[in-house]
Amino acid sequence: MERSSNIELYRIIVMLSIVAHHYVVNSGVLDIAKEDPTSLRSIYYYVFGAWGKVGINCFILITGYFMCKSDITLQKFLKLLFEVLFYMVVVNAILIISGVEPLSVGAIWSDMQLMTDVSSCFTSCFIIFYLFIPFLNILIRNMTREQHLCLIILCLTVFTGVSSLMLGKVEMNYVVWFCVLYLISSYIRLYQHIKNVRWGRVMVGMIFLSMASIVGLLFLGDILDKSLPQYFFLNDANKILAVASAVSMFMYFKELRIPQSKIINRVAQSCFGVLLIHANSDGMRQWLWRDMLDVADHYYTDTFVLHSILSVVGIYIVCTVIDQIRIGLIEKPFFKWLTGSRHFRILNEQLMPCGDTER
Repeated sequence: MERSSNIELYRIIVMLSIVAHHYVVNSGVLDIAKEDPTSLRSIYYYVFGAWGKVGINCFILITGYFMCKSDITLQKFLKLLFEVLFYMVVVNAILIISGVEPLSVGAIWSDMQLMTDVSSCFTSCFIIFYLFIPFLNILIRNMTREQHLCLIILCLTVFTGVSSLMLGKVEMNYVVWFCVLYLISSYIRLYQHIKNVRWGRVMVGMIFLSMASIVGLLFLGDILDKSLPQYFFLNDANKILAVASAVSMFMYFKELRIPQSKIINRVAQSCFGVLLIHANSDGMRQWLWRDMLDVADHYYTDTFVLHSILSVVGIYIVCTVIDQIRIGLIEKPFFKWLTGSRHFRILNEQLMPCGDTER
């Protein structure tokens, strides 16, 4: 099935926002911004890096929207798994050889544990969540529209309402939350036919509210002379503005009409690779944001805005080129050989007999 360029453009913008988030939160620049949190310079950094959890929600909404009418195949899952393993091994090997990371059993073990971290590591949680998709599809295909909507309301009340309104403590990991987002995006795909809603205005409104919440908490903390969680309504994927912003953005781009673009689709193909490369490990984060780009020291320069934008775009471009090379030289030849194997076809039919079938 041909990729929809409007959704692929959305995917690119979302990944850029995630890179921008890492630019701010992994560089140490917020430690400097906290010294004068209500200055225009500090506010810029707080807002520029605010969209990481929104981006996570956006990616899962895309996954749910398309996968709710499909079934995962062994080939799809292996492509995902091999991409993760490839970058985990190759990037860490390069960092060790170049001396950025020490060669030690502890460091290797720490990197391997990321594959099984189901508390907060996006990559490992996404792989595990992917295995839940066939079972989630069985659930949504056997619920009525009313039951589906009630389940979404129940989940949002528990995971978003209680947490955002400070009514209680919510313990949550990403695998569970991704399943909630899957319910939302599958409902949109199966039943959402709202007319005359100007999603562009809704999206702008949610983004404005998100920025206002950040700035408001910064100034309130300054008035009270205490440090407040400036990202309170955005600091986790289940928070109300993180959810509302992601859903409104998704609805806007879903209904955006643009011509099909091979360039957009090709660039978007490497979005996950961009994430796996630039956010690979603590060693990569140290080298990229603190050593190479020296983000924190640019806080004091007159070119701090230009530096932030060029850094984010530059990283996206470089990582995309790297991933396209990987796809062309490694992934395509390997999976052409693998899927041509009779044993693979038999195993695929036994494990995933449904294949990709529309409802």
